[in-house]
Amino acid sequence: MKEKEERVSGKENHAGYREKGERGNGKENHAGYWEKEECFGGKENREGCREKEERWTGKRENARIEDRQLPFAHWLYGVPGVGSRTIRHLSAKGRLPEELYHMTLQELESLFAPSAAGRKLAERIAASRQQGNVWRDYEELEKRNIRFTCLGNARYPKRLSQIPDAPYGIYYRGRLPEQEKPAVAIIGARGCSEYGRKMAQCFGRDLAVAGIQIISGMARGIDGIGQQAAVEAGGYSLGVLGCGVDICYPSENRELYERLAAQGGICSEYRPGTEPKNSLFPPRNRIISGLADVVLVIEARNRSGTLITVDMALEQGREVYALPGRVTDALSEGCNRLLQQGANVAVSPEELIRNLTGQGTGTGDGIHEKSILSDVQADLLHVLQDTPLPIEIIKEHMLYNCRRDMTIQELISQLVKLCLMGYARQIGNSYFVKESW
Repeated sequence: MKEKEERVSGKENHAGYREKGERGNGKENHAGYWEKEECFGGKENREGCREKEERWTGKRENARIEDRQLPFAHWLYGVPGVGSRTIRHLSAKGRLPEELYHMTLQELESLFAPSAAGRKLAERIAASRQQGNVWRDYEELEKRNIRFTCLGNARYPKRLSQIPDAPYGIYYRGRLPEQEKPAVAIIGARGCSEYGRKMAQCFGRDLAVAGIQIISGMARGIDGIGQQAAVEAGGYSLGVLGCGVDICYPSENRELYERLAAQGGICSEYRPGTEPKNSLFPPRNRIISGLADVVLVIEARNRSGTLITVDMALEQGREVYALPGRVTDALSEGCNRLLQQGANVAVSPEELIRNLTGQGTGTGDGIHEKSILSDVQADLLHVLQDTPLPIEIIKEHMLYNCRRDMTIQELISQLVKLCLMGYARQIGNSYFVKESW
């Protein structure tokens, strides 16, 4: 896809986001992507070259961090100016967090390239030991039902550890996703249409019932709707926040926030107490895609934050699915463009489940056992043919042959249900065909 090439080259991608250009020049763009300049002075020295290679290939060995090391890892992750990249550099030196805590300033300085930036980082690490109690701070965290894990720890999600710029630490409430179960990120527009709302509910519910974990950002619109449907169906869903895990944002999703904490999980790379702000959400998106096997875009405008997540998913090697929409609908422009560029077509939850697990959702031997058709659905099935028909022609046939004057939205809703039952199949953006069985 063209966007992926643009993103790697540093050109502006379809979301108007200059990813590599911002990360590589040492400026503070997201959440500490300027550690390289502080740690290496922006020079291509030996450590800097190794960090760059690991950053883009994702081939990185993480030191094993036992649970007893977590209080020290939590301390190190909270040192001002010391981000994930700097900690990975220290880990590559074979140093565990507890060892770093007990080192002298001179020993710390020896771990960095000789420069003012290296000395400054060593001084920050040394000074931070005087600002609190490692064990007490960690115990206070757990008293608030907040857990912490880091790269190299058994609880850290394996999928996330394999992305190029994995966060060193993750705070979470509830449970993190299970590696053995498939996971799908459902994302889309905040100001979604009724069609998008129904599709988010449909995919969120059916995927969850099939045992697929739903990952999203708990945002307004598609994200929250898909996650709400998943937990209501009794499934697992994880909300990835752009603030501390102790803060519910947006506030209107309080009920969903509480249900996720109790039934699924909530996580963030940001320390508890971190207030939401615009600059924290783009880097959050890499975690959403990084925790998933597949990214499913329900609705997206041509230039939207949703497409930032798609860019990150492509960089991480994730599969991208998009739900087709009408060419005249602005909320479907992003999805239709993704499909034009080679994204997988999200025809139905059942097909996505089959692609992920190799199994369908039906329990009977034949398609007749899946559902009983309503009168409207029976008429629609009579109108559909073995060759694809556009939605406008289907609407005319329903009016003149079945005397049913239905809106396009009503037709789409019923046709999608027929697709989910296995009686029909969607072709392209707005064509439907009777399924042969």
